[in-house]
Amino acid sequence: MSERLQKVLARAGLGSRRGLEDAISQGRVRVNGDVAVLGTKVTAEDRIEFDGVRLAASAWANSERRVIAYHKPEGQVSTRSDPEGRPTIFDRLPAVRDGRWIAVGRLDIATSGLMLLTTDGELANKLMHPSSGVDREYLVRLHGQITPEILKRLREGVELEDGMARFTDIVPHPEDDPEKSNRWFYVALMEGRNREVRRLWESQGIEVNRLKRVRYGCIFLPSSLRQGSYVELSQREADELAALVGLPSVPVPTLTPQAFRDQARRLGKAVRKAPLRPERASTSATKPGRTGREGARQSSEPNATEWSSRPSRSTRAGRVSDVSGRPVKPTRRGR
Repeated sequence: MSERLQKVLARAGLGSRRGLEDAISQGRVRVNGDVAVLGTKVTAEDRIEFDGVRLAASAWANSERRVIAYHKPEGQVSTRSDPEGRPTIFDRLPAVRDGRWIAVGRLDIATSGLMLLTTDGELANKLMHPSSGVDREYLVRLHGQITPEILKRLREGVELEDGMARFTDIVPHPEDDPEKSNRWFYVALMEGRNREVRRLWESQGIEVNRLKRVRYGCIFLPSSLRQGSYVELSQREADELAALVGLPSVPVPTLTPQAFRDQARRLGKAVRKAPLRPERASTSATKPGRTGREGARQSSEPNATEWSSRPSRSTRAGRVSDVSGRPVKPTRRGR
């Protein structure tokens, strides 16, 4: 089956479709040795070169979509390699038979929490682009005198060196104590500029001494997932994530019994036996937005790896819950 050239280049993670259309118009792409033009269609048998580098067919012809949620610890960088030799998130990821892992945004070395990675470059680009309106939510520990005036300014917008920025929501953590020197808040924003959360608070003279991403769109960081570990999203979760940015469903590989057991252990779940046909178990998965005792019971059933949901009313208010419906709390060390 043939597809538009800019679509397969986007799936390979080379940029957005609009940016790749410009690259094609500039003559930077060749198909079977000829300079490509807008409207060119390709199949898996065609030879594609981008800026003189030939693309492996596995990078764009793969018909499956994999998405993982990784719990990044502090001290790791989000790049594939680091000239200083520091550990990267890619050191801990599973092997990919076809294609490669593409990070959905980055977290700086001092920030921990949820990172999404996918083999679908178009999905990654759309999730990162500000025009998609996909929000990110963070748990932040602050030091300084936080007044209602400061919170009001941060909600309305302040001028940073790279333009206006603001939080779409700021909500105190349920266990936050205004009398203590360190305060805990949930904050949300619709874009991911470099160190944007830190710079917003620092513009008001507030020090950020801990920062953790707890949600990206409809995907939450499970409280039971250890730092440095990952889980693969199910078909339902990947489809919900793609639907946020207007992309269709693409098949997600079914976990092997051993991979299923490994994933359950990473999530701290006791699983006696992997299901014989795990792809059928997803029909009884937790419905989007369902939390509490019923959702927790369904999520403990075989192959119930789903722990995401669309933002509920309490989440939109800035409060994040894990699969059991309990709010994610600061670690004891961070109080």
